[in-house]
Amino acid sequence: MDSLRRGPARRLLPSLTSGVCVVALAGGCSGSGAPGSGTLSAGTTQAAAQRSTNDLQTDYETVIKNVLPSVVQIDAGSSLGSGIVYDPQGHIVTNAHVVGKQKTFSVTVATGDQPVAARLVSSFPQQDLAVIKLDKVPKGLRAAEFGQTSKVAVGQIVLAMGSPLGLSGSVTQGIVSAVGRTVSEGQEGGGTGATIANMVQTSAAINPGNSGGALVNLDSEVIGIPTLAATDPQLGNSAAPGIGFAIPVSLVKTIADQIIKNGKVTNSGRAALGITGRTVLGDNLQPAGVAVVTATKGGAAAGAGIRTGDIITKVGSARVTTITSLSEAIASDRPGQKVKVTYLRDDETMTVEVKLGEM
Repeated sequence: MDSLRRGPARRLLPSLTSGVCVVALAGGCSGSGAPGSGTLSAGTTQAAAQRSTNDLQTDYETVIKNVLPSVVQIDAGSSLGSGIVYDPQGHIVTNAHVVGKQKTFSVTVATGDQPVAARLVSSFPQQDLAVIKLDKVPKGLRAAEFGQTSKVAVGQIVLAMGSPLGLSGSVTQGIVSAVGRTVSEGQEGGGTGATIANMVQTSAAINPGNSGGALVNLDSEVIGIPTLAATDPQLGNSAAPGIGFAIPVSLVKTIADQIIKNGKVTNSGRAALGITGRTVLGDNLQPAGVAVVTATKGGAAAGAGIRTGDIITKVGSARVTTITSLSEAIASDRPGQKVKVTYLRDDETMTVEVKLGEM
């Protein structure tokens, strides 16, 4: 995977089989196969596999019945996306790139066929999250149940729910492929350019319009918001099947709770160097570091002696070649944490300890 694209509305991968037959057979293949050895007959094995298949199908149907009514379609004027009913008061959490610069929206909820007007509460592009609020709460509106990021594990079966390509109420399935990914989204096509840590990688299909929807486990809990799909430059930046990313539920709740309570994010929990910078090229015309354009007075970098014109090349042991790699190098760090920053000044390499500030 060489690059990523955001999961935009109207422009934002196949499902995995459940493998239940393999699971069912694994418990009955030991022994010599001699009479009385405990080996299951073909008929018994097939019956067990069928029961497992039926149980899994029932699980899917139950999750869809429980969660899909809490997933909405958001019309932002020039684009469509998805959202999740966050509470009974009509707050909807979604991606910042879904709302874009819009302030008002038309939301289609599962409890009615007529769109409901909504307004922006606040958007936080730095983590690609936003909250909007329905002007009028429809009867029977159902808030989603949210799970815990700490319980998300590789191999868990998950369902992605949303409005891919404008097809509201669509569901795809897959597994959690990895956790703890740090991913940067581009700014082209309305992307926020955010670098987000601890994302959940999934094989469930993430298509245009899935952004802002729900990634749920088989306990009917939302564990993430589908946001990005991987692209393959060798295929003309078309989607790389089976590689999508969701913002973890812990971050979703942290940001949404602050927006609902305060009307804005008051504590991002994200570390910052306190600079603006630009990518610079080396003698081979390849990205070679980040030149400091400004170092905020009183900020983390300035406090450590870094100044305009310095070229940052490393944070800790992570090599820095671009603005994106610099963001990724500190994405998992916390405000107040100390890191070593290596930079060039007048062709001299220098290293200082920086106490990180807050984004």
